[in-house]
Formats: sequence, structure tokens, C-alpha cells
Amino acid sequence: MILATGATWGICAAATAGVIARPFRWPEAIWAVTGAVALMLFGLVTPGDALGAVAKGADVYLFLIGMMLLSETAREQGLFDWVAATAVGHAGGSPTRLFLLVYATGVVTTTFLSNDATAVVLTPAVYAAARKAKAEPLPLLFACALVANAASFVLPISNPANLVLYGGKMPPLGAWFASFALPSVAAIVVTFLALRYVERARLTGTCEAAVTRAPLSAAGKAALAGIAATAVLLLLVSALDRPLGLPTCIAGVATMLGVAALVKRSPVDTMRAVSWSVLPLVAGLFVLVEALDRTGVIAWVARGLRGLAADPVRGAAWSGTILAFASNLMNNLPAGLIASTAVAQAQPPRVIVDALLIGVDLGPNLSITGSLATILWLQAIRREGEDVGFWRFLKVGAATMTPALVAALGVRVLIG
Repeated sequence: MILATGATWGICAAATAGVIARPFRWPEAIWAVTGAVALMLFGLVTPGDALGAVAKGADVYLFLIGMMLLSETAREQGLFDWVAATAVGHAGGSPTRLFLLVYATGVVTTTFLSNDATAVVLTPAVYAAARKAKAEPLPLLFACALVANAASFVLPISNPANLVLYGGKMPPLGAWFASFALPSVAAIVVTFLALRYVERARLTGTCEAAVTRAPLSAAGKAALAGIAATAVLLLLVSALDRPLGLPTCIAGVATMLGVAALVKRSPVDTMRAVSWSVLPLVAGLFVLVEALDRTGVIAWVARGLRGLAADPVRGAAWSGTILAFASNLMNNLPAGLIASTAVAQAQPPRVIVDALLIGVDLGPNLSITGSLATILWLQAIRREGEDVGFWRFLKVGAATMTPALVAALGVRVLIG
């Protein structure tokens, strides 16, 4: 029993480290799936239990498929390039105003298309706009990275980790706004002010007041309409307390097919450009967490949550803070899965569950490996010739995430 527990912990730790560090530059999914297969080969998880664990993520997979199709369709039609160029045009030659507009664009993109869309699609467009405007790109790129997590709990659809933490059973939209509207404002505003202060030296002088902006095509407008319609649909579905995965998937497929018909292009081209490897990555993580549950780790976490529930206010502050920092040690997706399973066992008060969500969403702003969105952001800026090392990101993250976490958790606790 002790040997089996040690083997499970070792495989899960190695697989998680592989997801974060990506040895040999292999995709994250390879390490997660390899870990899951190893658990089955050593008899630590039966194939039936592994399939059952994978099936638990059905709503998350459907949500991700829909969002990825929407984002890729919008990217192909130049929607994000158009938005970034529009921001430059409205900046009027002021780097600080451009910084504000890019940050605001990131809030909207994250809110309605998820944090991964901001990292993957908006970041390259912002970089291109910054180069055209002859503005210092790093403050704008940091804005994309940090707002992707800071705005992650504006809506249930803003971050796939939200679906993970609540196990696919999201709170009704009204209850969501009651819990997270003010903490979201606190996280977004404090992150902006802190990053604005940290990057103040790079936001001086002037930049180009006008850049070439191609008009948005009919297909681009159709993609924008599809995104707006999807947002309205998901708000309605969320208000009805129904799962978000299937409606998101249907909306994404419908938008992709509609735009493809408009431009007379095969939708297969759009589907080929989507990063499908995120699906086996999430499925593999579900299996790893299932194995950890069998070793008693999650039961231990659940006992901790029950203990914290004796004083909900103090428990919310501690649990949210601990999960925020733990998300940087193991990435917020596995951290969120462990927290979700522990919550299902412990049934703590709502304020503690909400604090956990704030921690798992906002905490990853501390380090470059904290969330999938930040890892994707790093890959995106490297393709453009930029790079940010671990310690440099940590320096910015410590100055921005810490006060934002204190503000968001403080506001949530005060709401009661």
C-alpha cells in the first residue's frame, strides 16, 4: 500500500513537472497522457476508473472546443489585428493611453472568450500593433498576460478553470455576480495600477499616433457577431443554471461554419489550426487527480477544508491564499481539479469555495508556469522574438498578483 502510494505520487509529480517544464519542448499533453498511461500500466488506476475520470471532464472539453473554434475563426478573419490597430489609433500617440486600451481590450476578450484566447490570439496582435506604433512592447505584453488571469472570474465562461473548480455545476448567473462582480473589479483595477507602476519607466515618451488599419471584412464582422451571440447565449444558459459546455460547442461550430460559408473556404482549415492537444492534456490531468484521490491526499485536503469551515471568513482568506500559491507550484489546472474534488467531499461554506476560485484564477499571475494561459502567452511572444525569463516574470508577478489577491479576497470576504 505504501509502495503504491509512493509510486502514484511519484508518477503524478513527474507528469506535472513535465507539463510545466516541457522537457525536449514536447507538448504539455504528452506528459499528462504519459503519466495517466503509466498509472494504468502499473495497476495504480484501472482502465475503467481512468475512463470514468476522463468522462468527468465532458463539459470542460465541449467548452474548450467551442471557445477554440470561436477564437481561431476570429483570428483568421483579422478581428484581433483590427482591434489592436484600433487601440493604437485611439491612443493618440500616448504609450500610457495605449497601455490602458490594450488592458481594456484584454478585459473584454478574457470576459467573453476566456483567458486562453487573450494569451493565444490577442497577444500576437498587440505585439504587431506595438511594433507598428513604435511603442515599447513589453508593458503591453505583460498587460495581456496578467489581465488574462485577473479578469478570469468576471463570468463563468472567462476561464476553463472555473468549470473545473465547480465540477461542471456552475452557480446561477445571479449568484455568480453577487459573489464575483466586486472582487473582479478589485482584481482588474489593482492589477492594472500595480503593473502601470512597475512598468512606468517604459511608458514614457510618445509613440506613433496612427498605423495602417485594414477595414474589417464582412467575414470579420460575422465572426464578431458570432462571438457576441455566443456571449448572450451563454449568459442565458448560465442564468438558467444549465451546463455551459454543449451550448459553447454548438455556438463555436455554428460560427465557424457560417464564416467558412461566407468566405467560401473549407472549415477543415480552421479546425487544423486549433490546438487540439489541450483536450488530452485536460483528460490526462483528470486521471492523475483520480489516482491522487485514491492515495488519500484529497481526503487530507478535504479534512483541512472542514477545519477551516469552522471560521468561514478566516477559512476563506487562508484557503484562497494557499491555493493561489499552490497553483504556481503545480499549475492551476491540476490544483483546481484537486480543490474541486476536495470541495465535493468537504462541502465547505460558499465563501470558502469562492475564495478557492479567486485563488486558482488570480494566483497564477505570480509565475510564468502558473496557468496554461501564461504558458501559451510565453510561447506566443517567443514566436515574435521576445522572451521573459522565470525570475523577471516572478518580479512583476509578485508586485502585481499579491496586492490584487489581497484586494479580491478582502472584497469577497466583506461581501459575506
